[in-house]
Amino acid sequence: MIIVDNALQAREKEGRPIRVALIGAGFMSQGLANHIVHTKPGMRLVGVFNRRVQRAFDLCQYAAVPDVVKPTTQTEVDLAIREGKVVVTDDAYLLARSTEVDVLVDVTGSVEFGARLAFEAFRHKKDVVLLNAEIDATIGPILQIYAEKNGVILSACDGDEPGVQINLYRWVKGLGLTPRVIGNIKGLQDPYRNPTTQKGFAEKWAQNPAMVTSFADGSKISFEQAIVANATGFVVRSRGMSRGLEYKDDVMKIGKIYDVEEIRKLGGIVDYVVGTPLTKVYVLAEHPDPKQQHYLNLYKMGEGPLYSFFVPYHLVHFEVPTAIARVALFRDSVAKPLGGPVVEVCAVAKRDLKSGEVLDDYGMYMTYGEAVNADEMCRNHYLPEGLVEGCMLTRDIPKDSVITYDDVTLPPNRLADQLRAEQYRHFRRETWLEELVGLHA
Repeated sequence: MIIVDNALQAREKEGRPIRVALIGAGFMSQGLANHIVHTKPGMRLVGVFNRRVQRAFDLCQYAAVPDVVKPTTQTEVDLAIREGKVVVTDDAYLLARSTEVDVLVDVTGSVEFGARLAFEAFRHKKDVVLLNAEIDATIGPILQIYAEKNGVILSACDGDEPGVQINLYRWVKGLGLTPRVIGNIKGLQDPYRNPTTQKGFAEKWAQNPAMVTSFADGSKISFEQAIVANATGFVVRSRGMSRGLEYKDDVMKIGKIYDVEEIRKLGGIVDYVVGTPLTKVYVLAEHPDPKQQHYLNLYKMGEGPLYSFFVPYHLVHFEVPTAIARVALFRDSVAKPLGGPVVEVCAVAKRDLKSGEVLDDYGMYMTYGEAVNADEMCRNHYLPEGLVEGCMLTRDIPKDSVITYDDVTLPPNRLADQLRAEQYRHFRRETWLEELVGLHA
């Protein structure tokens, strides 16, 4: 959105920058903080939360923030921000409640914590930008309902794969074409990776091994494609999408791996492949007009019927400020769900699991996530990958089997469980999950 740069320049000249607080002080947050502080006019970093508050201090040092304080009360927080200081805190609610914050950026990857924070932000009229695909894919549709009730925006972000894909999808639609496939590219796919196997890569890039594992085992791309599906109405052809299909040929010819009639009948699909060179995301689209097909062929797009459009990179934190500006200045959500969930992410056993074991979180040793159509997810009572942590198994689960709600005892009193149950009731008129969650409340 080219108009964003001029709008931000205007806010800078007016002395009214968008006031941004970061929730989470990890790898992506430090890059984003450095970008906002040094190279993003019209935007101001005002606060950083992290459970281990020293990491928030470390982030500010990394970004060369000159005046950092750790107030303990709401009054002190608001006063410090008004005085031009950057607040660090281990209490995210102080930032969610502050009158001096315009937008919260959730960079945690946590579903339960993110849900509670979002509710607090909505109550205090804060827009929320999610660099947290896990919460968006798990309970994003119902959180949108609450955001709208409170007159605020909940948005995915530019730069991350869902935002890059939706931007390309919207652009292609604007050309008059009909998108049929929205795809993502991975460099590696192995569902059995874990933090031990990914330790070296994580250390090389100063990243969290669990997060790196979620990239490698397919969970993250499943969350991302679920967000894209929910924002477009597209589905998956089958659980797991392509499951690591390699395609290393020319991206302009990638349409040959799809059955056009099949994807037309489905109304459009989300997918991913592994290894396509010089490509990060792609959209395959048709044009119904033979006259325009002639022009597309002239413009070296080929003869169709699927024309390939692609973006060679995703720059993550460099583009997040664009999403912040779209939300704060134009009230535009990057990848807003059309309604209820269309695609969700189910939990699959990474190894043979035994009754009585307590599941660890996504990106760890026990499960990986696969994208699946919401009809199948609901019908079979699949457990969502975003909420596996803390669930106790009540029976043995063989490796590569989907885990269901019937296989586990849920942790008590999780807001995210209640929201998923409400999501099914609100959008699907299904009450089975509500009844089950009630038993564990």
